[in-house]
Amino acid sequence: MKPVLPPIEGARYRRHRRPVLPIALLSMLALVGCASLQTPSAPTSSATPTAWSASAATGEATSLAGWWQRFGDPDLAPLIAQALLGQTDIAAAQARLRQARAQRSLAAAQLSPSVSGSGSVQANRSDGGHGESYRTGLDASWELDLWGAGAAGVQAAEATARASALTLAQTRVAVAAEVAATLLELRGTQAREAIARRNLALQLQTLQIVQWRLEAGLVTQLDVEQARTSVEQTRAQLPALQGAAAQAMNALAVLTGQAPGALQARLTAPASLPDSPPMALPAAPPDLVLAIPAEVLRQRPDVQAAERRLAAAAARVNEADAARLPSLQLGGSIGLNALTLGSLASGSGVASLLASVKLPVFDGGRLRAQVQVQEAARDEAEIGYRAAVLAALQEVEDALIGLRSTRQQLTAQQAAAVSAQRTATLAEQRYRSGLVDFQNVLQSQRTLLSAEDSVAGTTTSLATAHVRLYKALGGGWTPTLEEEFTR
Repeated sequence: MKPVLPPIEGARYRRHRRPVLPIALLSMLALVGCASLQTPSAPTSSATPTAWSASAATGEATSLAGWWQRFGDPDLAPLIAQALLGQTDIAAAQARLRQARAQRSLAAAQLSPSVSGSGSVQANRSDGGHGESYRTGLDASWELDLWGAGAAGVQAAEATARASALTLAQTRVAVAAEVAATLLELRGTQAREAIARRNLALQLQTLQIVQWRLEAGLVTQLDVEQARTSVEQTRAQLPALQGAAAQAMNALAVLTGQAPGALQARLTAPASLPDSPPMALPAAPPDLVLAIPAEVLRQRPDVQAAERRLAAAAARVNEADAARLPSLQLGGSIGLNALTLGSLASGSGVASLLASVKLPVFDGGRLRAQVQVQEAARDEAEIGYRAAVLAALQEVEDALIGLRSTRQQLTAQQAAAVSAQRTATLAEQRYRSGLVDFQNVLQSQRTLLSAEDSVAGTTTSLATAHVRLYKALGGGWTPTLEEEFTR
Protein backbone atom coordinates (compact mmCIF):
# COMPACT_ATOMS: atom_id res chain seq x y z
CA MET A 1 0.00 0.00 0.00
CA LYS A 2 1.24 3.46 -0.81
CA PRO A 3 1.98 5.89 2.05
CA VAL A 4 -0.68 8.27 3.33
CA LEU A 5 -0.70 11.47 1.31
CA PRO A 6 0.16 14.60 3.31
CA PRO A 7 -2.52 17.28 3.59
CA ILE A 8 -2.42 20.28 1.29
CA GLU A 9 -1.49 23.18 3.55
CA GLY A 10 -3.76 26.22 3.38
CA ALA A 11 -6.60 24.50 1.56
CA ARG A 12 -9.86 25.12 3.41
CA TYR A 13 -12.96 23.01 3.06
CA ARG A 14 -15.82 24.57 1.07
CA ARG A 15 -19.11 22.77 0.47
CA HIS A 16 -19.39 23.69 -3.22
CA ARG A 17 -15.72 23.46 -4.20
CA ARG A 18 -15.14 21.20 -7.25
CA PRO A 19 -12.63 18.31 -7.00
CA VAL A 20 -9.14 18.76 -8.35
CA LEU A 21 -9.56 15.96 -10.92
CA PRO A 22 -12.12 16.68 -13.62
CA ILE A 23 -15.38 14.74 -13.34
CA ALA A 24 -15.00 13.40 -16.87
CA LEU A 25 -11.69 11.71 -16.05
CA LEU A 26 -13.12 10.17 -12.89
CA SER A 27 -16.12 8.82 -14.79
CA MET A 28 -13.93 7.28 -17.49
CA LEU A 29 -11.69 5.54 -14.97
CA ALA A 30 -14.66 4.27 -12.99
CA LEU A 31 -16.27 2.78 -16.09
CA VAL A 32 -13.05 1.07 -17.13
CA GLY A 33 -12.61 -0.21 -13.59
CA CYS A 34 -15.87 -2.12 -13.84
CA ALA A 35 -14.09 -4.74 -15.96
CA SER A 36 -13.28 -7.74 -13.77
CA LEU A 37 -10.47 -10.19 -14.17
CA GLN A 38 -11.28 -13.65 -15.39
CA THR A 39 -11.33 -16.15 -12.55
CA PRO A 40 -8.89 -18.99 -13.21
CA SER A 41 -10.77 -22.22 -13.71
CA ALA A 42 -9.66 -25.62 -12.50
CA PRO A 43 -7.57 -27.35 -15.16
CA THR A 44 -8.60 -30.64 -16.63
CA SER A 45 -6.32 -33.50 -17.56
CA SER A 46 -7.01 -35.53 -20.67
CA ALA A 47 -4.68 -38.20 -19.25
CA THR A 48 -7.22 -39.32 -16.63
CA PRO A 49 -8.45 -42.83 -17.55
CA THR A 50 -12.02 -43.99 -17.06
CA ALA A 51 -11.06 -47.19 -15.20
CA TRP A 52 -8.09 -48.84 -13.50
CA SER A 53 -5.98 -51.15 -15.64
CA ALA A 54 -5.03 -53.34 -12.67
CA SER A 55 -7.76 -55.65 -11.47
CA ALA A 56 -9.90 -54.22 -8.70
CA ALA A 57 -13.41 -54.69 -7.41
CA THR A 58 -15.97 -52.34 -8.93
CA GLY A 59 -19.13 -50.87 -7.49
CA GLU A 60 -19.81 -48.37 -4.74
CA ALA A 61 -16.44 -47.22 -3.40
CA THR A 62 -15.42 -48.40 0.07
CA SER A 63 -15.22 -45.66 2.67
CA LEU A 64 -11.62 -45.03 3.74
CA ALA A 65 -12.42 -43.14 6.93
CA GLY A 66 -10.45 -44.65 9.81
CA TRP A 67 -8.84 -47.16 7.45
CA TRP A 68 -6.20 -48.13 10.04
CA GLN A 69 -8.86 -49.80 12.19
CA ARG A 70 -9.27 -52.46 9.50
CA PHE A 71 -5.95 -54.04 10.55
CA GLY A 72 -7.22 -55.02 13.99
CA ASP A 73 -4.12 -53.90 15.92
CA PRO A 74 -5.15 -52.19 19.19
CA ASP A 75 -1.97 -50.09 19.29
CA LEU A 76 -2.36 -48.64 15.79
CA ALA A 77 -5.19 -46.14 16.29
CA PRO A 78 -3.69 -44.55 19.47
CA LEU A 79 -0.28 -44.24 17.81
CA ILE A 80 -1.74 -42.56 14.73
CA ALA A 81 -3.78 -40.18 16.89
CA GLN A 82 -0.66 -39.27 18.86
CA ALA A 83 1.38 -38.79 15.68
CA LEU A 84 -1.22 -36.46 14.18
CA LEU A 85 -0.87 -34.26 17.26
CA GLY A 86 2.87 -34.26 17.85
CA GLN A 87 4.68 -35.06 14.59
CA THR A 88 7.17 -32.37 13.54
CA ASP A 89 6.28 -32.35 9.84
CA ILE A 90 2.64 -31.69 10.71
CA ALA A 91 3.62 -28.88 13.07
CA ALA A 92 5.73 -27.29 10.33
CA ALA A 93 2.85 -27.59 7.83
CA GLN A 94 0.53 -25.93 10.36
CA ALA A 95 2.98 -23.04 10.69
CA ARG A 96 3.06 -22.63 6.90
CA LEU A 97 -0.74 -22.59 6.88
CA ARG A 98 -0.77 -19.78 9.44
CA GLN A 99 1.65 -17.83 7.26
CA ALA A 100 -0.61 -18.29 4.23
CA ARG A 101 -3.64 -17.14 6.21
CA ALA A 102 -1.80 -14.01 7.30
CA GLN A 103 -0.74 -13.31 3.70
CA ARG A 104 -4.35 -13.62 2.61
CA SER A 105 -5.44 -11.11 5.27
CA LEU A 106 -2.64 -8.78 4.18
CA ALA A 107 -3.71 -8.93 0.54
CA ALA A 108 -7.35 -8.25 1.45
CA ALA A 109 -6.37 -5.33 3.69
CA GLN A 110 -4.65 -3.57 0.80
CA LEU A 111 -8.02 -3.13 -0.94
CA SER A 112 -9.35 -1.00 1.93
CA PRO A 113 -8.74 2.70 2.61
CA SER A 114 -6.27 3.63 5.31
CA VAL A 115 -7.04 6.28 7.91
CA SER A 116 -4.60 7.65 10.47
CA GLY A 117 -4.72 10.33 13.09
CA SER A 118 -2.15 13.12 13.31
CA GLY A 119 -1.28 16.07 15.49
CA SER A 120 1.36 18.79 15.23
CA VAL A 121 2.62 21.93 16.90
CA GLN A 122 4.58 24.62 15.08
CA ALA A 123 6.64 27.41 16.64
CA ASN A 124 6.93 30.68 14.68
CA ARG A 125 9.49 33.38 15.44
CA SER A 126 9.80 36.80 13.77
CA ASP A 127 10.99 40.33 14.55
CA GLY A 128 7.61 41.13 15.98
CA GLY A 129 7.61 38.26 18.42
CA HIS A 130 6.89 34.59 18.39
CA GLY A 131 3.88 32.31 18.55
CA GLU A 132 2.70 28.77 18.19
CA SER A 133 0.09 26.99 16.12
CA TYR A 134 -1.56 23.63 16.78
CA ARG A 135 -3.18 21.18 14.42
CA THR A 136 -4.97 17.86 14.77
CA GLY A 137 -6.90 15.78 12.27
CA LEU A 138 -7.37 12.62 10.27
CA ASP A 139 -5.49 11.67 7.12
CA ALA A 140 -6.84 9.11 4.64
CA SER A 141 -5.71 7.47 1.41
CA TRP A 142 -7.22 4.89 -0.91
CA GLU A 143 -5.92 3.42 -4.13
CA LEU A 144 -8.86 2.30 -6.24
CA ASP A 145 -8.63 -1.20 -7.66
CA LEU A 146 -9.61 -0.09 -11.16
CA TRP A 147 -8.17 -3.00 -13.09
CA GLY A 148 -8.59 -5.76 -10.55
CA ALA A 149 -4.93 -6.04 -9.55
CA GLY A 150 -5.82 -6.04 -5.87
CA ALA A 151 -8.61 -8.54 -6.39
CA ALA A 152 -6.21 -10.79 -8.28
CA GLY A 153 -3.75 -10.54 -5.42
CA VAL A 154 -6.44 -11.60 -2.96
CA GLN A 155 -7.44 -14.42 -5.27
CA ALA A 156 -3.84 -15.63 -5.45
CA ALA A 157 -3.48 -15.42 -1.67
CA GLU A 158 -6.70 -17.35 -1.14
CA ALA A 159 -5.58 -20.09 -3.53
CA THR A 160 -2.17 -20.25 -1.85
CA ALA A 161 -3.78 -20.54 1.57
CA ARG A 162 -6.03 -23.30 0.30
CA ALA A 163 -3.00 -25.10 -1.14
CA SER A 164 -1.28 -24.82 2.25
CA ALA A 165 -4.31 -26.34 3.97
CA LEU A 166 -4.36 -29.18 1.47
CA THR A 167 -0.62 -29.73 1.91
CA LEU A 168 -1.24 -30.01 5.65
CA ALA A 169 -3.90 -32.62 4.94
CA GLN A 170 -1.50 -34.55 2.70
CA THR A 171 1.15 -34.44 5.43
CA ARG A 172 -1.35 -35.95 7.85
CA VAL A 173 -2.19 -38.69 5.37
CA ALA A 174 1.51 -39.46 4.87
CA VAL A 175 2.23 -39.52 8.61
CA ALA A 176 -0.70 -41.85 9.32
CA ALA A 177 0.46 -44.19 6.56
CA GLU A 178 4.05 -44.10 7.84
CA VAL A 179 2.96 -44.96 11.38
CA ALA A 180 0.79 -47.83 10.13
CA ALA A 181 3.49 -49.26 7.87
CA THR A 182 6.14 -49.01 10.60
CA LEU A 183 3.95 -50.71 13.21
CA LEU A 184 3.00 -53.48 10.78
CA GLU A 185 6.67 -54.05 9.97
CA LEU A 186 7.37 -54.19 13.71
CA ARG A 187 4.66 -56.81 14.17
CA GLY A 188 6.06 -58.78 11.26
CA THR A 189 9.56 -58.67 12.71
CA GLN A 190 8.27 -59.76 16.11
CA ALA A 191 6.39 -62.63 14.47
CA ARG A 192 9.54 -63.69 12.64
CA GLU A 193 11.43 -63.63 15.94
CA ALA A 194 8.74 -65.84 17.51
CA ILE A 195 9.05 -68.27 14.59
CA ALA A 196 12.82 -68.37 14.98
CA ARG A 197 12.51 -69.01 18.72
CA ARG A 198 10.00 -71.79 18.16
CA ASN A 199 12.25 -73.45 15.61
CA LEU A 200 15.22 -72.98 17.93
CA ALA A 201 13.34 -74.85 20.65
CA LEU A 202 12.58 -77.64 18.18
CA GLN A 203 16.23 -77.86 17.14
CA LEU A 204 17.33 -77.97 20.78
CA GLN A 205 15.01 -80.92 21.32
CA THR A 206 16.50 -82.58 18.26
CA LEU A 207 20.02 -81.95 19.59
CA GLN A 208 19.07 -83.61 22.88
CA ILE A 209 17.70 -86.64 21.02
CA VAL A 210 20.88 -86.93 18.96
CA GLN A 211 23.01 -86.77 22.11
CA TRP A 212 20.96 -89.58 23.65
CA ARG A 213 21.39 -91.63 20.52
CA LEU A 214 25.14 -90.93 20.62
CA GLU A 215 25.30 -92.21 24.19
CA ALA A 216 23.45 -95.32 23.04
CA GLY A 217 25.98 -95.82 20.26
CA LEU A 218 23.38 -95.37 17.53
CA VAL A 219 24.96 -92.31 15.85
CA THR A 220 28.34 -90.69 15.54
CA GLN A 221 29.68 -87.40 16.88
CA LEU A 222 29.16 -85.97 13.40
CA ASP A 223 25.39 -86.00 13.87
CA VAL A 224 25.75 -84.17 17.17
CA GLU A 225 27.93 -81.44 15.68
CA GLN A 226 25.58 -81.01 12.74
CA ALA A 227 22.65 -80.59 15.13
CA ARG A 228 24.61 -78.10 17.23
CA THR A 229 25.55 -76.13 14.09
CA SER A 230 21.89 -75.89 13.11
CA VAL A 231 21.00 -74.65 16.61
CA GLU A 232 23.63 -71.90 16.57
CA GLN A 233 22.70 -70.78 13.07
CA THR A 234 19.11 -70.27 14.16
CA ARG A 235 20.20 -68.59 17.39
CA ALA A 236 22.34 -66.16 15.35
CA GLN A 237 19.22 -64.83 13.60
CA LEU A 238 17.69 -63.52 16.84
CA PRO A 239 19.93 -60.46 17.46
CA ALA A 240 19.28 -59.09 13.97
CA LEU A 241 15.52 -59.49 14.39
CA GLN A 242 15.62 -57.91 17.84
CA GLY A 243 17.65 -55.00 16.48
CA ALA A 244 15.21 -54.44 13.62
CA ALA A 245 12.32 -54.45 16.09
CA ALA A 246 14.06 -51.92 18.34
CA GLN A 247 14.74 -49.63 15.37
CA ALA A 248 11.08 -49.82 14.32
CA MET A 249 10.01 -48.87 17.84
CA ASN A 250 12.41 -45.92 17.78
CA ALA A 251 10.95 -44.80 14.46
CA LEU A 252 7.44 -44.99 15.90
CA ALA A 253 8.52 -42.96 18.92
CA VAL A 254 9.90 -40.19 16.71
CA LEU A 255 6.81 -40.27 14.48
CA THR A 256 4.65 -39.71 17.55
CA GLY A 257 6.81 -36.83 18.78
CA GLN A 258 8.65 -38.75 21.48
CA ALA A 259 12.27 -39.55 22.16
CA PRO A 260 13.69 -42.80 20.74
CA GLY A 261 13.14 -45.62 23.19
CA ALA A 262 9.96 -44.17 24.68
CA LEU A 263 7.82 -46.99 23.26
CA GLN A 264 10.10 -49.92 24.05
CA ALA A 265 8.17 -51.10 27.11
CA ARG A 266 4.80 -50.58 25.44
CA LEU A 267 5.50 -52.36 22.15
CA THR A 268 8.06 -55.04 23.05
CA ALA A 269 6.57 -58.50 22.63
CA PRO A 270 7.16 -61.05 25.41
CA ALA A 271 9.65 -63.77 24.57
CA SER A 272 7.82 -66.77 23.16
CA LEU A 273 8.00 -69.96 25.16
CA PRO A 274 8.43 -73.29 23.36
CA ASP A 275 4.77 -74.19 23.88
CA SER A 276 3.42 -70.68 23.20
CA PRO A 277 1.48 -69.98 20.00
CA PRO A 278 3.28 -67.78 17.50
CA MET A 279 2.67 -64.06 17.68
CA ALA A 280 -0.15 -62.96 15.37
CA LEU A 281 1.01 -61.68 12.01
CA PRO A 282 -0.26 -58.33 10.66
CA ALA A 283 -3.77 -58.85 9.38
CA ALA A 284 -4.47 -57.91 5.77
CA PRO A 285 -7.91 -56.27 5.47
CA PRO A 286 -10.40 -57.36 2.80
CA ASP A 287 -10.15 -55.97 -0.70
CA LEU A 288 -11.40 -52.46 -1.37
CA VAL A 289 -13.99 -51.37 -3.88
CA LEU A 290 -12.35 -48.46 -5.71
CA ALA A 291 -13.91 -45.33 -7.10
CA ILE A 292 -13.21 -44.32 -10.69
CA PRO A 293 -9.86 -42.57 -11.28
CA ALA A 294 -11.39 -39.10 -11.60
CA GLU A 295 -13.09 -39.47 -8.22
CA VAL A 296 -9.89 -40.75 -6.63
CA LEU A 297 -8.06 -37.65 -7.86
CA ARG A 298 -10.63 -35.51 -6.06
CA GLN A 299 -9.87 -37.47 -2.88
CA ARG A 300 -6.13 -36.76 -3.07
CA PRO A 301 -5.18 -33.59 -1.16
CA ASP A 302 -1.82 -33.35 -2.95
CA VAL A 303 -3.53 -33.24 -6.36
CA GLN A 304 -6.00 -30.65 -5.11
CA ALA A 305 -3.10 -28.62 -3.68
CA ALA A 306 -1.36 -28.64 -7.06
CA GLU A 307 -4.57 -27.40 -8.68
CA ARG A 308 -4.82 -24.54 -6.16
CA ARG A 309 -1.18 -23.57 -6.79
CA LEU A 310 -2.01 -23.36 -10.48
CA ALA A 311 -4.99 -21.13 -9.71
CA ALA A 312 -2.75 -18.87 -7.61
CA ALA A 313 -0.19 -18.63 -10.40
CA ALA A 314 -2.90 -17.70 -12.92
CA ALA A 315 -4.16 -14.97 -10.60
CA ARG A 316 -0.65 -13.55 -10.27
CA VAL A 317 -0.48 -13.24 -14.06
CA ASN A 318 -3.60 -11.06 -13.92
CA GLU A 319 -2.11 -9.06 -11.07
CA ALA A 320 1.12 -8.41 -12.97
CA ASP A 321 -0.78 -7.51 -16.14
CA ALA A 322 -2.97 -5.01 -14.28
CA ALA A 323 0.14 -3.31 -12.87
CA ARG A 324 0.92 -2.04 -16.39
CA LEU A 325 -2.25 0.11 -16.45
CA PRO A 326 -2.91 3.55 -14.91
CA SER A 327 -3.66 3.75 -11.20
CA LEU A 328 -5.83 6.22 -9.31
CA GLN A 329 -5.25 7.18 -5.70
CA LEU A 330 -7.46 9.35 -3.55
CA GLY A 331 -6.16 11.13 -0.48
CA GLY A 332 -7.36 13.74 1.90
CA SER A 333 -7.34 15.12 5.39
CA ILE A 334 -9.66 16.92 7.75
CA GLY A 335 -8.63 18.67 10.93
CA LEU A 336 -8.59 21.68 13.23
CA ASN A 337 -6.10 24.57 13.55
CA ALA A 338 -5.64 26.84 16.57
CA LEU A 339 -3.08 29.26 18.00
CA THR A 340 -3.29 27.75 21.48
CA LEU A 341 -3.70 24.22 22.67
CA GLY A 342 -6.69 25.12 24.81
CA SER A 343 -8.62 26.56 21.87
CA LEU A 344 -7.91 23.64 19.55
CA ALA A 345 -11.36 22.08 20.07
CA SER A 346 -13.02 25.26 18.77
CA GLY A 347 -10.39 26.03 16.17
CA SER A 348 -10.91 26.60 12.49
CA GLY A 349 -11.64 23.59 10.31
CA VAL A 350 -9.24 22.64 7.56
CA ALA A 351 -9.82 20.01 4.89
CA SER A 352 -8.01 18.91 1.77
CA LEU A 353 -8.70 16.45 -1.04
CA LEU A 354 -6.25 15.07 -3.55
CA ALA A 355 -6.69 12.70 -6.47
CA SER A 356 -3.68 11.53 -8.40
CA VAL A 357 -3.28 9.37 -11.50
CA LYS A 358 -0.14 7.38 -12.19
CA LEU A 359 0.52 6.11 -15.70
CA PRO A 360 3.58 4.02 -16.60
CA VAL A 361 5.31 5.64 -19.55
CA PHE A 362 8.76 4.07 -19.75
CA ASP A 363 10.30 1.50 -17.43
CA GLY A 364 12.76 -0.29 -19.68
CA GLY A 365 10.40 -3.27 -20.05
CA ARG A 366 10.28 -4.02 -16.32
CA LEU A 367 6.50 -4.40 -16.06
CA ARG A 368 6.31 -6.54 -19.17
CA ALA A 369 9.10 -8.73 -17.81
CA GLN A 370 7.11 -9.13 -14.59
CA VAL A 371 4.17 -10.43 -16.61
CA GLN A 372 6.44 -12.86 -18.42
CA VAL A 373 7.85 -14.09 -15.11
CA GLN A 374 4.37 -14.82 -13.80
CA GLU A 375 3.31 -16.45 -17.07
CA ALA A 376 6.29 -18.79 -16.85
CA ALA A 377 5.43 -19.53 -13.22
CA ARG A 378 1.87 -20.34 -14.30
CA ASP A 379 3.18 -22.73 -16.96
CA GLU A 380 5.39 -24.38 -14.35
CA ALA A 381 2.42 -24.76 -11.99
CA GLU A 382 0.35 -26.33 -14.77
CA ILE A 383 3.12 -28.83 -15.47
CA GLY A 384 3.30 -29.55 -11.75
CA TYR A 385 -0.43 -30.18 -11.66
CA ARG A 386 -0.27 -32.61 -14.57
CA ALA A 387 2.69 -34.36 -12.94
CA ALA A 388 0.73 -34.68 -9.68
CA VAL A 389 -2.19 -36.26 -11.55
CA LEU A 390 0.04 -38.78 -13.32
CA ALA A 391 1.94 -39.60 -10.13
CA ALA A 392 -1.33 -40.18 -8.27
CA LEU A 393 -2.63 -42.51 -10.97
CA GLN A 394 0.66 -44.42 -11.00
CA GLU A 395 0.65 -44.82 -7.22
CA VAL A 396 -2.81 -46.40 -7.28
CA GLU A 397 -1.98 -48.69 -10.20
CA ASP A 398 1.33 -49.75 -8.61
CA ALA A 399 -0.39 -50.40 -5.28
CA LEU A 400 -2.99 -52.60 -6.97
CA ILE A 401 -0.30 -54.52 -8.84
CA GLY A 402 1.68 -54.93 -5.62
CA LEU A 403 -1.37 -56.27 -3.80
CA ARG A 404 -2.12 -58.79 -6.52
CA SER A 405 1.43 -60.10 -6.84
CA THR A 406 2.03 -60.21 -3.07
CA ARG A 407 -1.22 -62.10 -2.50
CA GLN A 408 -0.26 -64.68 -5.13
CA GLN A 409 3.19 -65.01 -3.61
CA LEU A 410 1.72 -65.49 -0.13
CA THR A 411 -0.64 -68.23 -1.31
CA ALA A 412 2.26 -70.21 -2.76
CA GLN A 413 4.43 -69.67 0.32
CA GLN A 414 1.67 -70.79 2.67
CA ALA A 415 1.31 -74.02 0.69
CA ALA A 416 5.08 -74.49 0.84
CA ALA A 417 5.08 -73.93 4.61
CA VAL A 418 2.39 -76.59 5.11
CA SER A 419 4.40 -79.04 3.04
CA ALA A 420 7.60 -78.16 4.91
CA GLN A 421 5.89 -78.82 8.23
CA ARG A 422 4.78 -82.26 7.07
CA THR A 423 8.24 -83.02 5.73
CA ALA A 424 9.92 -82.05 8.99
CA THR A 425 7.54 -84.20 11.02
CA LEU A 426 8.03 -87.22 8.76
CA ALA A 427 11.81 -86.81 8.69
CA GLU A 428 12.03 -86.75 12.47
CA GLN A 429 9.79 -89.80 12.80
CA ARG A 430 11.75 -91.78 10.24
CA TYR A 431 15.05 -90.72 11.83
CA ARG A 432 13.93 -92.01 15.21
CA SER A 433 13.04 -95.26 13.49
CA GLY A 434 16.46 -95.40 11.89
CA LEU A 435 15.08 -95.22 8.35
CA VAL A 436 16.87 -92.01 7.27
CA ASP A 437 20.10 -90.31 8.24
CA PHE A 438 20.31 -87.13 10.28
CA GLN A 439 21.01 -84.97 7.24
CA ASN A 440 17.38 -85.36 6.17
CA VAL A 441 16.22 -84.05 9.54
CA LEU A 442 18.51 -81.03 9.41
CA GLN A 443 17.50 -80.15 5.88
CA SER A 444 13.79 -80.45 6.64
CA GLN A 445 14.13 -78.21 9.72
CA ARG A 446 16.03 -75.56 7.77
CA THR A 447 13.40 -75.66 5.04
CA LEU A 448 10.62 -75.31 7.60
CA LEU A 449 12.26 -72.30 9.24
CA SER A 450 12.83 -70.65 5.87
CA ALA A 451 9.25 -71.32 4.73
CA GLU A 452 7.65 -69.98 7.90
CA ASP A 453 9.92 -66.94 7.88
CA SER A 454 8.95 -66.25 4.25
CA VAL A 455 5.26 -66.49 5.10
CA ALA A 456 5.72 -64.00 7.93
CA GLY A 457 7.65 -61.58 5.73
CA THR A 458 5.19 -61.78 2.84
CA THR A 459 2.19 -61.45 5.15
CA THR A 460 3.74 -58.24 6.45
CA SER A 461 4.37 -57.08 2.90
CA LEU A 462 0.72 -57.71 2.04
CA ALA A 463 -0.43 -55.62 4.99
CA THR A 464 1.90 -52.74 4.12
CA ALA A 465 0.77 -52.99 0.49
CA HIS A 466 -2.74 -52.24 1.73
CA VAL A 467 -1.33 -49.20 3.54
CA ARG A 468 0.23 -47.97 0.30
CA LEU A 469 -3.10 -48.38 -1.46
CA TYR A 470 -4.95 -46.46 1.26
CA LYS A 471 -2.40 -43.66 0.99
CA ALA A 472 -2.60 -43.65 -2.82
CA LEU A 473 -6.39 -43.33 -2.59
CA GLY A 474 -6.11 -40.23 -0.41
CA GLY A 475 -5.97 -41.88 3.00
CA GLY A 476 -9.64 -41.16 3.74
CA TRP A 477 -9.08 -37.40 3.53
CA THR A 478 -12.17 -35.22 3.55
CA PRO A 479 -12.18 -31.40 3.67
CA THR A 480 -12.55 -29.99 7.19
CA LEU A 481 -13.63 -26.57 8.33
CA GLU A 482 -9.98 -25.64 8.83
CA GLU A 483 -9.20 -26.52 5.22
CA GLU A 484 -12.38 -24.91 3.84
CA PHE A 485 -11.77 -21.42 5.23
CA THR A 486 -10.78 -19.93 1.86
CA ARG A 487 -13.79 -21.18 -0.05
